[in-house]
Amino acid sequence: MQNVTEAAAYTLQFINQTQKSIFLTGKAGTGKTTLLREIIATTHKNTVVVAPTGIAALNAGGVTIHSMFQLPFSAFIPSYEEASQFTETVKFENKETLRRHFKMNNVKRNVIRNMELLIIDEVSMLRADLLDAIDFMMQTVRKNSRPFGGVQVLFIGDLLQLPPVIRDEEWRTLRNYYKGKFFFHSHVIQQYSPLYIELSKIYRQSDDTFISVLNNLRNNQITPQDIQVLNEYVKPDFDLKNNPGYITLTTHNAKADSINEQAIGDLAGNEFAYQPFIVGDFPEKIFPVEENLKLKVGAQVMFVKNDLSFEKRYFNGKMGVVKSLSAEEIFIHFAEEDKTIEVEKYEWKNIRYKVNDLTKEVEEEVLGTFAHYPLKLAWAITVHKSQGLTFEKAALDVSQVFLPGQAYVALSRLTSLNGLILLSPLQMNGISNDQDVMDYALNKATEEVLKHSLHFETKNFIHNYLISSFNWADLAQEWRNHRFSYNENAVASEKSKHSAWAHKRLEIIDSLADPAQKFVNQLNKIFNKETVDLFFVQERVVAAYDYFFKSMDKLVTDLLNKMAEIQKFKKVKEFYEELAFLDDLQTKAVLRLMKAKLLIEIVVAGETICKEKLSSTAIKNYKLDKVAKIREEFNMSNTDIFKSEEHPVRYTARKLDKSTPKAEKKTTIEETHDLWLEKNSIEDIARMRKLTVQTIETHLVKLIQAKKVEISDVLPYDKILALREAFEFYQEESLSPLKEKYGDEFTWDELKMFKASIN
Repeated sequence: MQNVTEAAAYTLQFINQTQKSIFLTGKAGTGKTTLLREIIATTHKNTVVVAPTGIAALNAGGVTIHSMFQLPFSAFIPSYEEASQFTETVKFENKETLRRHFKMNNVKRNVIRNMELLIIDEVSMLRADLLDAIDFMMQTVRKNSRPFGGVQVLFIGDLLQLPPVIRDEEWRTLRNYYKGKFFFHSHVIQQYSPLYIELSKIYRQSDDTFISVLNNLRNNQITPQDIQVLNEYVKPDFDLKNNPGYITLTTHNAKADSINEQAIGDLAGNEFAYQPFIVGDFPEKIFPVEENLKLKVGAQVMFVKNDLSFEKRYFNGKMGVVKSLSAEEIFIHFAEEDKTIEVEKYEWKNIRYKVNDLTKEVEEEVLGTFAHYPLKLAWAITVHKSQGLTFEKAALDVSQVFLPGQAYVALSRLTSLNGLILLSPLQMNGISNDQDVMDYALNKATEEVLKHSLHFETKNFIHNYLISSFNWADLAQEWRNHRFSYNENAVASEKSKHSAWAHKRLEIIDSLADPAQKFVNQLNKIFNKETVDLFFVQERVVAAYDYFFKSMDKLVTDLLNKMAEIQKFKKVKEFYEELAFLDDLQTKAVLRLMKAKLLIEIVVAGETICKEKLSSTAIKNYKLDKVAKIREEFNMSNTDIFKSEEHPVRYTARKLDKSTPKAEKKTTIEETHDLWLEKNSIEDIARMRKLTVQTIETHLVKLIQAKKVEISDVLPYDKILALREAFEFYQEESLSPLKEKYGDEFTWDELKMFKASIN
């Protein structure tokens, strides 16, 4: 079995230089989430991330499957023949009814048509019928009969963790079409199986005995000796109150809630309640933490996110105890490190995907934000909600029979056996894992298979990328459709007056069709050989690019000019939209042509294909430069293009710095810093980022502390003088006494900003 470095490297290579779909799995603690983030940050492909539930999608930084593909919450029958079936509790759709009821706005259609990589996280929860529905919808929208409409899919998850949920009433019908409920039972996966890559190096545990027990439990090979090892940690009378730092893992929400409520109720002192800052659209059903966070000094809490700051003071699952509280401060103490930190609010984003009109790249659009303390009470938690967390100490309440996978999930949260307490003996009965999952695990790829497949699939990727870059049959057909949509006899029609223009542009695209097809045939012959001369391929691609680019580029210019020209006329909205549709297709074809030339240069140079290299200033600014030039030309004649009541601005973007390549995704504080440097006010930044003023002020506290922003740029001089006097000789960790002393003279954020400036 390959180690994690090799497996992760193979995964990144398959994503960036092949079209092969991948199933990425691994035991708990092997770094699947970390690798997911790296893939998103480095891939050159238009990527969309989805997950089966709202919380899973939020944690993965994506959207839900149902919202992305506009799927109803019903079971799916993978057939045209069956009619929709309804009962009081169950609804079924088939291909015909799904297509008939299908309604999707242009934004989502555009995203699906431009998508190159679909990442499905937490795939253990993905039902077989839902995956077939996704496949059908993608083929339909993309008008492509290949699996998922020709899009590469990365499935991520551990099938031995949370399973799909199918009700008995649904399964009585679905079992006629499916052998099982997991994603790999879907028809599309049965016919086109993804490459199975497993991350095997475990970061969470280092104890060989514990790792062996977990592996045996995972593989349905647990022995009496393993049970004996675990049962050495049985302590039914273990007093959790007198042993702080332990979290109880149980199987039911009600029991976990009861333990937490009783424990906080037993604490003396005042209870403080904290509410989130919510801006924009952030539905209650995807709130990542409790809306009303109730705490007392002495409460045992757990962080539910990793610290994104440089200090990395906490991680998802790290336990601590509340040391002090006030209306605007929470201090958490970590006993084992003898360290106390102040907790800051964390920002969760509710996003949707859209296609950038200028670059044709799939981008995220923030619909709303939820800022809250990333904490929850942690005397108890359900096994279900513990998935993905890491604990140093945990007491397992296994008095009720575990479902398949629950024993493994619960035990694998721990870093070592030293932190394990079993409140009752572990029984062999009821903890075996699903045999279908165990059988599917036999498909995992060996090192030899990965190496051979990568070579073969990379060759196919380069071949297909190049021929698709010069295959303009669909584009030519759309030009043809447009040309014959003119009614030349309709004298009163504004569109009819431009018939000759459309005819000449069709002649241009038609003149390219024959030589383009000849070049595609030449590429096919070259790549059909066992050994491909990449230097020769580069020579031919560059020659073809030089031959075709000027004409293809001119068509984009002509379309933009025509769209600008008709702006001054009324009642041409439909005509304008037809031209805009052609412009979208034509621009994508030109950008693809530019990327094809760049791709072969990268391959010949022996460099890694990735986001950073498969782009250039010319590609990023291609459309922006054209629009700016045409806007300038038309402004000379007192006509502002792409701007009227009937034709809203289609092309708007902040000016790009042409001297530097696009940077990697920035942190939320860095984004605020950039806007601050552009001389935006705190209120303006909050509005632009869909965040509260308080959140932006919190960012400024961090920026002042990091010496990136001067406090004199934020607060007036007289306020700074007053704060300097207030802080003289002040040594307390908390600002509460200072706030109580001065009341409304200083806001909490002013106090925090000044404290940051002197630390």
